[in-house]
Order: sequence, then C-alpha cells, then structure tokens
Amino acid sequence: MDGTYLFGATLLYKINASATARMRGRLVLNGTTEIRGSMGEISATHVSLATAIWLQTMVPLTAGDTVELQGYFRVADGYFAADQTSFWGCKIG
Repeated sequence: MDGTYLFGATLLYKINASATARMRGRLVLNGTTEIRGSMGEISATHVSLATAIWLQTMVPLTAGDTVELQGYFRVADGYFAADQTSFWGCKIG
C-alpha cells in the first residue's frame, strides 16, 4: 500500500575467529537502492554477543515496493546472532 513507513532493525555480533571484524548494516529498497539514513557501522573492537547496531529510518513506499535488511562484515568475518537479530516496519502515514 502507498504510504510512509517506519523501519528498524537490530544486528547483534557473534565472533567467528577474530574481534577485528567490522559490522555493517543497511536497509535496501527493491533489492538495489540503499535507503537514505539506514546505513550503520561499528568500527570499534567488537565484543561477542554484546556489540550491536540499531538502524531506524522512514521511507515513502509505493504499493509493491520491498524493503530488506542487509548485514555484512569487513576486515574479518563474523556472524549475526540469529536469535537477537530483528527487522520490523509499520505504516505511519
């Protein structure tokens, strides 16, 4: 449905082999376009099951648009704790 939507996400870091991982997250519109204001990164040393990113932004959508959460690592790899990672949205206008 056309309207303005509020989206948010939480990504929680879980160590693989090194705490030098640098966690990033963003929300993407229709699989290709980063939604303005939705990108975040933790650039300090990570602590397993304690370091988290919280993302939140509003975006106008047209019926049929999709929004997805993307998380990735640079420098070293890691995991996102599945039981502590969330993605939500609601229509506000």
